[in-house]
Amino acid sequence: MTDFSSVREHLKSGKQNLPELVDEFLARIKERNSEINAFVSVDEQEAREEAKAIQKRIDDGSAGRLAGAVIGIKDIICQKGKSATCASGILKDFESVYDATVIEKLRSEDALLIGRLNMDEFAMGSSNENSIYGPVRNPHNPDKVPGGSSGGSAAAVAAGMCHLTLGTDTGGSIRQPASYCGVVGLKPTYGRVSRHGLIAFASSFDCIGPLSGSVRDSAELLSVLAGQDTMDSTTSDRAVSDYAGSLDEDRVLTVGVPEEYFSEGLSEEVKERVEEVLQSLESKGQVRLKPVHLPHMKYGIATYYILATAEASSNLARYDGIRYGHRADIRQVHQELAQEREKIEAELRSATDGRSEHLREALHKMDTTLIRLYKNSRTEGFGREVKRRILLGTYVLSAGYYDAYYSKAQKVRRLIKQDFDQVFSDVDVIVSPTAPTTAFDLGAKMDDPMQMYLNDIYTTSANLAGICGISVPAGTDRNGLPIGIQFMGGKFQEATILKAASLVETLYG
Repeated sequence: MTDFSSVREHLKSGKQNLPELVDEFLARIKERNSEINAFVSVDEQEAREEAKAIQKRIDDGSAGRLAGAVIGIKDIICQKGKSATCASGILKDFESVYDATVIEKLRSEDALLIGRLNMDEFAMGSSNENSIYGPVRNPHNPDKVPGGSSGGSAAAVAAGMCHLTLGTDTGGSIRQPASYCGVVGLKPTYGRVSRHGLIAFASSFDCIGPLSGSVRDSAELLSVLAGQDTMDSTTSDRAVSDYAGSLDEDRVLTVGVPEEYFSEGLSEEVKERVEEVLQSLESKGQVRLKPVHLPHMKYGIATYYILATAEASSNLARYDGIRYGHRADIRQVHQELAQEREKIEAELRSATDGRSEHLREALHKMDTTLIRLYKNSRTEGFGREVKRRILLGTYVLSAGYYDAYYSKAQKVRRLIKQDFDQVFSDVDVIVSPTAPTTAFDLGAKMDDPMQMYLNDIYTTSANLAGICGISVPAGTDRNGLPIGIQFMGGKFQEATILKAASLVETLYG
């Protein structure tokens, strides 16, 4: 991995220049991407031209804060003139006509956007195996998953293909792949970073955030991304902190240690490493550990997968094959309906009276051409996991089940938020493993959705509560696979969790 912070001064002093640096990254992408499959598109000519333009501004002293930063963008964030497919067949030919707010902010500070990154389709997945571009592989072991849904974003940083990346986190999709790939992944407070231009999965959960090789790089990038946006009414007008400056503050943090995060289902090796980290920090006098309780955390996964799938069902209803996105072949639709009608009419001609009534009803209820076009377009365009979540979400929102599932889950979400609010009145941060295990084998959980969903057991609660969280590398297991430790903070306490992460980084950096 190459840190932006470590090369910025070299660029300013002239010891290094951006065009050469970009050439190095392009060569590394060419060398490793066929195996890792992190990038889905790279415009080499555009990157080289942009590097020359930014280098001129560096030379004349007019460059922005991110001049020299080479950044990859998850393929769910709109970038004008670039494909924004969400790794889905339904959007395989879609090209964005505008820049997301985060893209505008990056450009305004002279970041160089080098390419688009692979992901789980519509950010639905924990392994980055649900993609029209094929699975992303973990740079530490290509037989392992990189995590998801921002697997391409995490793998690109871990493989040294760029300095930083943007990912999205709906239930852990930045932090969990950061843990599996051994990089830093930050999920900001809901409303801290604009979602304008982010293609929605679950609108009350989705967050854009950075993945990087160092805590300081994440702090620097968040300082640019954060802030109010008139294009997103959910953004906060709260002032943006000096996140990088806060890393140098000398303070002792009170760390809440919930027993609920260290119980059944957690790998013994991961548990031992997290406990070892905490003991080391406590022995150095950098933290005070305090046992805390989050009694409703046990309902987190169930609550999340009710609410998130309900929002997904609603958000993805717009992909109908008519307004935009994949459209099924209308000639095939006409042919299907004609064949079905012909078959029913043939049966009707030889049917008995009892059977005739049933067949006439079937003719009456046949799809119209438009309805069948909707069905075929969505069936062809969406992958298996997306279809599964649409079905789950439609079910929990349906008449007769809304109160039993969706309404009840919203109440539990409130209880989970109250648990966090109460704990944060006594501690600065809450600590946990980022994931219950290290990266697992490709294909190992594709046929077991419940086991796949349980990979998010330590991360979904932060999205339910709308708080911030960060995963930072804490060494490796006996097989050399990265282990991540997670810190969560109260609303708009990004500076505090970054400080906590930096303490771990000094141990394992």
